Amino acid sequence: MATLTQVPNVKLLINGELIDSKSTQWRNVINPATQQVLAHVPFTTPDEMQAAVDAAKAAFKTWRKTAIGTRARIFLKYQQLIRENMAELAALLTAEQGKTLADAEGDIFRGLEVVEHAANIGNLQMGEIANNVASGVDTYTLNQPLGVCAGITPFNFPAMIPLWMFPMAIACGNTFILKPSEQDPMVTMRLAELAMQAGVPPGVLNVVHGGEDIVNAICDHPDIKAVSFVGSTRVGTHVYNRATLAGKRAQCMMGAKNHAIVLPDANKEQTLNNLAGAAFGAAGQRCMALSVVILVGEANQWVPDLLDRARSLKINAGAEANTDIGPVISCTAKERVESLIAQGIAEGATLVLDGRAPQVPGYEHGNFVGPTVFTGVKPGMRVYEEEIFGPVLCIMRADTLADAIAIINANPNGNGTALFTQSGAAARTFEEDIDVGQIGINVPIPVPVPLFSFTGSRASKLGDLGPYGKQVIQFYTQTKTITARWFDDSVSAGKVNTTISLK
Repeated sequence: MATLTQVPNVKLLINGELIDSKSTQWRNVINPATQQVLAHVPFTTPDEMQAAVDAAKAAFKTWRKTAIGTRARIFLKYQQLIRENMAELAALLTAEQGKTLADAEGDIFRGLEVVEHAANIGNLQMGEIANNVASGVDTYTLNQPLGVCAGITPFNFPAMIPLWMFPMAIACGNTFILKPSEQDPMVTMRLAELAMQAGVPPGVLNVVHGGEDIVNAICDHPDIKAVSFVGSTRVGTHVYNRATLAGKRAQCMMGAKNHAIVLPDANKEQTLNNLAGAAFGAAGQRCMALSVVILVGEANQWVPDLLDRARSLKINAGAEANTDIGPVISCTAKERVESLIAQGIAEGATLVLDGRAPQVPGYEHGNFVGPTVFTGVKPGMRVYEEEIFGPVLCIMRADTLADAIAIINANPNGNGTALFTQSGAAARTFEEDIDVGQIGINVPIPVPVPLFSFTGSRASKLGDLGPYGKQVIQFYTQTKTITARWFDDSVSAGKVNTTISLK
């Protein structure tokens, strides 16, 4: 148990009130650039978890009946509050997570786009109708909310990913219990406070904290109808299996090993800039980071130029000006990344740029790892098979586009991939033949805008429906199909019909 000192305690949000937990188990929230303790976060007690579920269940009775326009206007107000508080939110995020201020604003902005989409719920939650499907018979559908839903979010996007979840769920008429990462919950709590300020009623949004016990409680509780998860493959698989066994809907976005193919005809300067940014930005702590580059043919000659781009990136605390790469989230994360680098060397990959132990004046205790590049990487090596979640790039070779596609399709993950080329024919072949859910053509991190859904595939995803976009409306609503006939008293009733036809 962490020793409590004079730093703030992170609150719980239950039934519209920010409350102090009665937990005896707490964790420090630590600035990864300095090791400064920023706050203490509680591991929610069973009674507090039950209170959150009770509040959400009670609030659902009235929230589900709230006019769709009223719900939409709350999110119109909410997006404005996020914009007005962007600088504060970004500073909080950088302090506890480590990413640069510019990247923190990007984190918040991509979540803000989903909030704006939630404000359009009136157009998204409409059903369908077919008139006169039989004599005097109409059939129509209603998309109605499920009840209490829950979300479990990771440390790497503590603003964006919570905003993927609760705005769409709540806009659809559900109530929500959010469990943010215990490593960086402060910006998530501030976003929850702003949601209350925007008019989200008590009990409609609740926030709890904790580890495995709370995750299991969310999966098991009979009053929680759906669970959304983003995080590691190990935990996501556990959540999906446990939640679905308990009869819940579940969507789990999990681990990745994203590849980019570079053809020799690609725009060299733009491609190199995109590869370096996507591989090393956010210290590689993105589930859509480009961690593998497959150079085809003469593009293999670009390695020295790519290394120059990597060496040019500035490593520093995220709050410092002109920083390109901040620290990884924790000492444990740093140790794991460094261990995998050592494993890559031991397994025969060539370390052409070593980012271990960079010198960062003034931040000697930070969890820093600089850009690291391996060549000669082959399937079977741990640096290729595992999601490193650090600024480590693996470079592979292929003779043809077909050979490169075969490498990617043999990898079990399917979160994202990209092709860099100026050939429309090559791009079309890639789109058709690649077995990955999200594809970029000269776009290194092809996360779709909220008009579309996040569509990772294969081992990167469990569940049929992705976050935000049209798919998440289906996930957070139950479709009811109504077949109705209204009789005209002037028409003869006829005789008894014992068939199933609607004549």
